[in-house]
Parts: sequence; structure tokens; C-alpha cells
Amino acid sequence: MSGGVALEVRGVGRSFARAGGGEPLRALDGVSFSIATSEIVSLVGPSGCGKSTLLRMVAGFDSPDEGELLLDGRRIAAPGQDRGVVFQQPQLYPWLNVIDNVSFGPRMRGVARDRISANAEHYIRAVGLARFERHYPYQLSGGMRQRLQIARVLINEPRVLLMDEPFGALDYQTRLGMQRLLLELAAEYRPTVLFITHDIEEAIFISDRVHVMSAHPGRIIETIDVGIPRPRVYDEVSASAPFMALKLKTLKLLAH
Repeated sequence: MSGGVALEVRGVGRSFARAGGGEPLRALDGVSFSIATSEIVSLVGPSGCGKSTLLRMVAGFDSPDEGELLLDGRRIAAPGQDRGVVFQQPQLYPWLNVIDNVSFGPRMRGVARDRISANAEHYIRAVGLARFERHYPYQLSGGMRQRLQIARVLINEPRVLLMDEPFGALDYQTRLGMQRLLLELAAEYRPTVLFITHDIEEAIFISDRVHVMSAHPGRIIETIDVGIPRPRVYDEVSASAPFMALKLKTLKLLAH
């Protein structure tokens, strides 16, 4: 983890109108935290506690009713290239092959063609898809499509990676492989990461810190410092006493 604060969430609240009228539904209430440069932070909590709502506000897709969100000290008011979002369902263009999917963003920004080609090939190799450059999304497995989505985000060199349950739809072994890939990419490219998940083990394994949220209105009830040295190997870490203690602590917090 590097010094300096990248992302700040200050006293954020958000309410939504109910379909049948009446008192608005309070989704988030007084949420505050910060993420240091190159830190990986996860949010865990019950369904409907506002995790994804908060991520959407950091992405600039939505705005808080109260409070503010800052990236490098500047208020977030709209989507931007400095934030890259990885969704649970890969956001891909089905009519484009792997290399054209990865190249799409830089091409739309007018980046030089030779630079696009070199960068696209670099990130395709980084996510393990070097032999699949000419394949289309329908020819790829779920894990491979998610790797492709990550490459599409990384080529834009975002300051912050926002990951909304990105591995939630994958089978167990593929999910573990994607967690390993994320840690490898984080070690190489040093992005700041906000990661949303329902999986406590996943949150502990990949993160520097885990914010545990309450049911709605979503509030942060405790922050857990993971403190497990990197690099991490899942089979070793997940069987360790510190890991099990963190998992038990998180489960107890979520049970209340």
C-alpha cells in the first residue's frame, strides 16, 4: 500500500422513493471511509445494504443526497476515465473480437493506432488471453469473458478500479483463479480498488481492509484490518489461524 489518500467518502446518505409512495427508503446513512493509493478495500454486508449504490456513486452514475465523494481531493460529479468499473456480468461488445473489445475505449478517445495495438496486446497477455485475440465473446467461457472485461478496463489506466461482485457468477475454481489474477494485476499495476462482495473469504483474501455494513439503512459498523502479508496463496492463507479468526469476526458482525 502506498501513501496518500486516493478516494474519500464523507458522510454519504442516499434515499429512494417507494413505488407505492410514503416515506422514502433510506439506503445509505452517514457512510464515511477513505482508501489509500494502491489499497484494496472490500465492502461486505447483507443484500440491500447499499453496497452497489455506493459504488455507483463513486463511479459517478448516481449522486448522494448528503455528503460527498472525493477522488484525489476533487469532488466526484460524473463518470470519468479515472475510474474503471468491472461488473458481475461482463460489459462486452458481442460483435467485436477480444482485441477489438480491448481497443475500443482508446480508439474512441483518439489514441494513436500503434499505441492502441501495443497496449491492447499487453493487457490481453496480462489477463491470460494471449491465444484468444481473434475470438468473440460467445466463444469464451464465463471466466474468460470476465478476464476480457478487466483488460478493457485496465487499458484505460484508471486511478481506481470499482468491482461490483465481479466473480459472483463464476464457479468455485474459476472464482479462485480470478482472485489470484486480481492480486497479480494489483501487484503489477498498483491500482486503488473498491471491491463489493457477499463472500467473506474472498473479501479477506484479496483485501487490505474490509468494511462491514449493516442492513438498510447501510452504515459501516466496523472496519477490519486484514494484516495478512502479501503475496498470498489461497490454500495456505485460508487455512491459517489469522484468516479463520477474521472470518469468524466478520460473521459475528453480520449476524447482529
